[in-house]
Amino acid sequence: MSQLSLNTSAALTQNASPRLQQAVRLLQMSSQDFARAVREALESNPLLEADEGDAQQDTQDAPLSDWNLSSGSSRIQSSDSDGDGAWEQSAAPITLRAHLHGQLDLLRLPERDLLLARAVIESLDDDGYLRGGVEEIEQAVHTMALSPKPDEQEIRMAWRRVQGLDPAGVAAVDLQHCLLLQLHTLKCGTSRDLVRRAIESHLKAVALRDPTRLSEALGVSREAAAAVCAQIRTLDPSPCRAFLQDDVPFAVPDIVAVKGGRGWQMVLNDAVMPRLRVHSAYARMFQQRKRNGESAALSACLQEARWLVGNVAQRFATILAVARAIGRHQQAFFEHGPLALKPLKLRQIAQEVGVHESTVSRVTNNKFMATPFGLHELKYFFSRGLSTRNGTTCAPAAVKELVSELIAAESPSHALSDAAIASLLAQQGFSVARRTVTKYRQALRISAAPERHRNL
Repeated sequence: MSQLSLNTSAALTQNASPRLQQAVRLLQMSSQDFARAVREALESNPLLEADEGDAQQDTQDAPLSDWNLSSGSSRIQSSDSDGDGAWEQSAAPITLRAHLHGQLDLLRLPERDLLLARAVIESLDDDGYLRGGVEEIEQAVHTMALSPKPDEQEIRMAWRRVQGLDPAGVAAVDLQHCLLLQLHTLKCGTSRDLVRRAIESHLKAVALRDPTRLSEALGVSREAAAAVCAQIRTLDPSPCRAFLQDDVPFAVPDIVAVKGGRGWQMVLNDAVMPRLRVHSAYARMFQQRKRNGESAALSACLQEARWLVGNVAQRFATILAVARAIGRHQQAFFEHGPLALKPLKLRQIAQEVGVHESTVSRVTNNKFMATPFGLHELKYFFSRGLSTRNGTTCAPAAVKELVSELIAAESPSHALSDAAIASLLAQQGFSVARRTVTKYRQALRISAAPERHRNL
């Protein structure tokens, strides 16, 4: 039988301090998550306050020598004099249901009809569809104290009343129904009857943009079928999308590329840079209570406040140092665009900045730079090199840009296949496989050659 035994051994392990853990967590946050974390800290820690003045932040804990927030050459000043940004000053968006209820308020409806129409509105999905149909409305009406109980005809009348509201296509059960509800908005010479027939019975041919197949199905010429397709494409399959209240993430630049006398310089975006300091009045109170032996709770708050102030400074010092190193390597990109991108590795920047490679990886994720050629995540500037025929290397992003240019310049009567694009790239000295071209094309959200040919 096997014997069980216990052995003990001593070993040294390295655990990150709470302050280091906080620094790492703040560094890898996006600008939105970071701003949220700072707001929460300001609300929960009485010894921490926002510095509204122009005083330079305490950066004694920042390990990078190029940290200089107060310098005009390393930051972007906010244009808002009152401290409120454009997001705070913008009006709150109206919801779809509020929009529809507002229209009902303008109609002089009997109270019973008004309540039924409101029940229909409350039964809608967030995208404005009523996928459950009459049954969905009946469930909503069941909770209402209406006497006598409304019948199906009365419910359908309320449903049609809501369908007559803006936007056209609201309260449809599916895509086909939604398009049919929008037929009255068409302003063209094409027969609405043809459009209706195409939507009701041949929507797949319309989706495939195949006028030949549609002309055979409708018994009309190819030109007439193409006109029908064109008119249907003017209809909106998601007419209520403008009212969606999803929390859509948006990118805010942490760094802005600015051209100066010595080339392109990387500067911090002041809008994403909170100014923090330890609350001076509470700090004096802490010193007084410390002498009286009442410092336990305040001591923890003071320590947290000092850590956060130092780690915030360290976050922006690291981001700025990495961005400046990227700028030195990619100067040609800021002048000429993606075609001039050079291969770049995290290890190169880590050695140049004097930090670990994992730190550079954290910095380049969810941090964005505003450039003359659009807003790009910092990791966009890193890539392995692709060999060319003359022995040099280029960045994959440059080849992807070439793919985009070749497709944009293709003949109107002949869409280039991925194999043809790979052949053209080879003639220019770039050895790229067909499947790689396919990957780049899909990343650019460009349709395949047969689909592009139909759309020409």
